[in-house]
Amino acid sequence: MNRVKSAFACALTASTLILNGCSSHKNDEKTDGSQDIQNVEWRMTSTYPSSLLIIGTMGKRVQEQIEDLTAGSVKINFHEPGVLAPPFETFDAVSYGAIDAGWSTPGYWAGKVPALQLFASVPFGPSAPEYLAWYDYGGGRAMFEDLYHEHNVHSIICGLSPPEAAGWFKEEIKTIEDFQGLKIRFFGLGGKVLEEVGASPQLIAGGEIYQALELGVIDASEYSMPAVDYNLGLYQVAKHYYFPGWHQQSTFYELMINLKSWNALHATQQKQIEAACAANIRNGISEGEALQADAIEKLLAEGVQFHELSPEILAELRKAWSKVASDLAESDEDFARVWQSLQGFRARYKSWANRGYLKE
Repeated sequence: MNRVKSAFACALTASTLILNGCSSHKNDEKTDGSQDIQNVEWRMTSTYPSSLLIIGTMGKRVQEQIEDLTAGSVKINFHEPGVLAPPFETFDAVSYGAIDAGWSTPGYWAGKVPALQLFASVPFGPSAPEYLAWYDYGGGRAMFEDLYHEHNVHSIICGLSPPEAAGWFKEEIKTIEDFQGLKIRFFGLGGKVLEEVGASPQLIAGGEIYQALELGVIDASEYSMPAVDYNLGLYQVAKHYYFPGWHQQSTFYELMINLKSWNALHATQQKQIEAACAANIRNGISEGEALQADAIEKLLAEGVQFHELSPEILAELRKAWSKVASDLAESDEDFARVWQSLQGFRARYKSWANRGYLKE
């Protein structure tokens, strides 16, 4: 088979031998019952470009960390959005085994598994330490893995970012009524909240937001933190920048892995990948917190007008979120189960949070 035919065969076959240039799912057993560590090479698609600060660069970083920690026994080749699969088709591509891995956030898969949105970001939700505490020690991880395993995917929380901004607006938002009829790019559960108060939310890929704002396809957009938003140049097409990021106080990112590919790994390789993701979470938080002050100064120098949503608006958004969460829990058993777990953990956590931390 010539090189072109081999490449074509790899693209069509979810899992083939590594000698054909694709990933290997075979772990030969020794006569004593233990397994050899086999070299594997995976293709990973991303929903974020590698040039995107923090959100995209975390995907590139974990690729490098995994290769280093496994001494090269696991190689993951990062591919830019759209090269292997359209960004919003990553779930299916990994589930079916067309590719071995994906870099994304669980919030993109609301149409597949609504409950996964609660593992991305939650309106008026927890800060990074509280979110991690629930995931690691409050039962979150077991539910997360169960939801994904039903779809032949093993996903690992592999990145975490600090609070985001509430968005970029061409016109000021002074009352909750100003959201009515507003065409706005918005992510995840927060978009459902804005829909509840009369806005028209749309989910647009990051690379398309600038043009959509410039051409008037949308009137406003949220995307990320100041450092990320600055690099996207959104300040050039909308000057009113709102805080706080009520919809994303912290955001989880994930390394999605085809379940067959994951199970074929040696246990040591699995632990090494989990360690790489743990390091990536730490770096995402520290880098994310460190870069925002400089970005704010740059945005101020560009004439951006910083605003805070009024307490009245935030109260109305919180009320709308309560209704959205209740409706979703009523319509989806898995969402109800995860939501009940998170709410219960947060209620108990308050006894610590209210005592342990200074209040400015």
